[in-house]
Amino acid sequence: MKLKQTPEDDCPCIPWHPAFVEALQMELQDYENVLEFHPEFQLTSEPLRIDCVVIKKTKDVVIKKNIAVIFREWNLLEYKSPGDYVSVADFYKVYAYACLYASFNNVPITSMTVSFVESHYPQKLLDHLEKDRGYKVAETSPGIYTVSGDILPIQVIDSRRLPSDENLWLKNLNNEHDRFTIDKIGKEIDKKGKEARLAAYLYVILTANFAVAKEAAKMNDIFERFMEETGFAAKAEARGEAKGRAEERAEVARNALAQGASPEFVQKITGLDIQTIIGFKRFSAVNL
Repeated sequence: MKLKQTPEDDCPCIPWHPAFVEALQMELQDYENVLEFHPEFQLTSEPLRIDCVVIKKTKDVVIKKNIAVIFREWNLLEYKSPGDYVSVADFYKVYAYACLYASFNNVPITSMTVSFVESHYPQKLLDHLEKDRGYKVAETSPGIYTVSGDILPIQVIDSRRLPSDENLWLKNLNNEHDRFTIDKIGKEIDKKGKEARLAAYLYVILTANFAVAKEAAKMNDIFERFMEETGFAAKAEARGEAKGRAEERAEVARNALAQGASPEFVQKITGLDIQTIIGFKRFSAVNL
């Protein structure tokens, strides 16, 4: 029996969401004078938050950027990090957030939009919206699926399929880079002079792609300087060593249990907590 892998297993403790907001701001930088960005916007006095709210400060401005063609005055965006995806339940949760936002802020629901951004093709969600809700779904541009049939304009974006020449920042917010792609990102940041503004983005790209980022740092001053100024390389290597030691202890525990050692004895030789050891024992029994 194989344990189900969670999204966090792919990229543990990586702060993807602040990086998403910075990527979104870079994608829409041509409209920075007419848009306001509100990351982690708290919808109520209780901890209900949407990943980003983008507000058009000038009502009649037309946004021509592919990811924002549907934008109206108030635009709610939900982002899923690599390894995660937009489920049907997520759709209804964010739809409810839109209704709450409209209610609490006295905003016309007809002046709002909802966008979902993930790095997968949203097959189950789109099937549900078409078959169960009776909506129409069309891929209006590569990776962008526009949902019609509701009072709210809705879109679901598969960031992997966005064109790299138009959506450098969102498309490359992932953990699958080679050093040439990272070098390209660094050069673009340097060219635009946006290093300080993209600190969260840089941190995520480097953390999620550490091995190739070290190679890219030899080619690109942006990454080399960022690593030096933040002590990033040392911290990342320390995290890697700690993870390696934890994996070694877990392997010792599994082997000892397989040889018939008691959980108490395994705890003495590994220092692991007893519940973790019992979990290893149960998992081994299930797979026999």
